[in-house]
Amino acid sequence: MKRRKCEDLLVQFKGDNIKLKSEKLNFIVSDRRDVYNITAPFNIDSEIAIAGRVEARDSEHSRIMFFKEVDKAWRVIEGAPVFDLQDPFVTKIGGELVLGGVEIYETGNVEVPICYRTVFLKGESLNTLKRFAVGPDKMKDIRLLELQDKRILVFTRPQGEIGGRGTVGYFIIEDLKELTIENIKNAKLLDDMFYKEEWGGANELHLLEGGNIGILAHIAKFDEAGNRHYYSSVFTFNYETLEYSEMKLIAIRDNFEAGAAKRSDLIDVIFSGGLIRMENGQAELYCGVSDAEAHKILITDPFKF
Repeated sequence: MKRRKCEDLLVQFKGDNIKLKSEKLNFIVSDRRDVYNITAPFNIDSEIAIAGRVEARDSEHSRIMFFKEVDKAWRVIEGAPVFDLQDPFVTKIGGELVLGGVEIYETGNVEVPICYRTVFLKGESLNTLKRFAVGPDKMKDIRLLELQDKRILVFTRPQGEIGGRGTVGYFIIEDLKELTIENIKNAKLLDDMFYKEEWGGANELHLLEGGNIGILAHIAKFDEAGNRHYYSSVFTFNYETLEYSEMKLIAIRDNFEAGAAKRSDLIDVIFSGGLIRMENGQAELYCGVSDAEAHKILITDPFKF
C-alpha cells in the first residue's frame, strides 16, 4: 500500500470532476446551539434517528443529543438521553445499539488537568444505553463492526509516540468484553498510511463481500498558517488477507453549501459522520462541516465495485 499526501489526493479528486449534490441539514435545539459531527441516520425505538454533537459556538462543552426528522427539520427526540460527550458514532452489535463518543474529563493532575478518551455505551433502546467500555487516554476514532461470523473488528487511532499525529490500527475480538484499554493499545498498525506531518483515522466501518471492509475515514493536515484541512476519504481492508487499499477522497469542504465556521482555522474542515449506501449505486454522506453545521451530500457509492 502506497501512502498518499493530501495534496496528491486533492489533485486526483478534483481531476475526476465528480458531480455532487449537497444539502445543509436543519437541526433545531431550544437555545440555538450548533449541531455538527453527526452520525448517519439509524433505526432505533421504531424511529429513524441521528445523533449529533451539540454545543455553543464559543464553547467546546459538548453534548450528544438524538434527533428525528419532523416537517423537514431535525428536532430533539423527547425523552431521549443526553450525554456529555463529543463526536458520536453508532453501530449494531449482537442486536444492540452501540454508541461511542469522546469524553473530556479532569485528570486530577496539575500539569495536565484535562484529558480525553473514547467511551462506549450499549442498549436495545436509547433509554437503556449503559456505559460498558472506555478507550485509552488521548485516543479518538475507535470504531467497531460486527463481522459475518459475529466476531468484532476494532479500528483504533493511536497518536503520540506510537502513531505520530494519528494513524490507524486494528484487531479482532470475540466479545465486547474484550474491548479493553490493553487490547486497544496493542492493536496492529496499518503501516505506511500517512506522512508524518499528516494524520487520519476511521469514522465508520462497512461490511462488504469476500472479507472486505469499507472504511469511511478522514485525512488531515495543517497549513503554514496553522489552519486545519480535513477531507472525507475511504479505503478498503480485508480482514482475512490483511491487505488494504490506497486512500482516496470522496468529498471536500468546497462540495458543500456555504455556511458558518466555529473559527477561522476550521473553515476547510469536514468530519465524516456516516454513509448510507443505496441500491441504485449512490450513497448519502453525512458530515460535520467547519465545526458548526451538519450537511449531507449525494455521491457515487465509493464501495461499489
